[in-house]
Amino acid sequence: MSNLNLNKVVLCGRLTNDPELRTTNQQTPVVSFTLAVNRRYSSNSPEKQMTDFINCVAWRSTAEFISRYFRKGSALCITGSIQVRKWTDNQNQTRYSTDVVVDEAMFVDSKSESSGRDASAFGNGEAFATSGAAESFDTVKDEDNLPF
Repeated sequence: MSNLNLNKVVLCGRLTNDPELRTTNQQTPVVSFTLAVNRRYSSNSPEKQMTDFINCVAWRSTAEFISRYFRKGSALCITGSIQVRKWTDNQNQTRYSTDVVVDEAMFVDSKSESSGRDASAFGNGEAFATSGAAESFDTVKDEDNLPF
């Protein structure tokens, strides 16, 4: 049996602050943000929810996409992988940080619920294809002609 390594994360939540696009010394776009994600749990009572605050980082075109179309409170769905960083601080203490490195980002809100975003983002495929392969989407005016 071969060793199988899998590191895949799918999260849907809301941004806790406006994402701020920065660039590295090599001019690579990067954005860091925190995603508030609800988690269900029960403790001898009806189900309750807790909110986890997940640190995320996106690079290149995905970073540009997030910073352009999302604001504090925007619903966002991401896929990516978990990255754990280790370093030694000024007091010679070992520190760890766990982040999600975002591969893809997608809208969750409908067009009418996303008043803070650039309206041109909807319907042109860029909003859904952050990995570079844009698709075109047609607006359906007559719902009776849907195949399902």
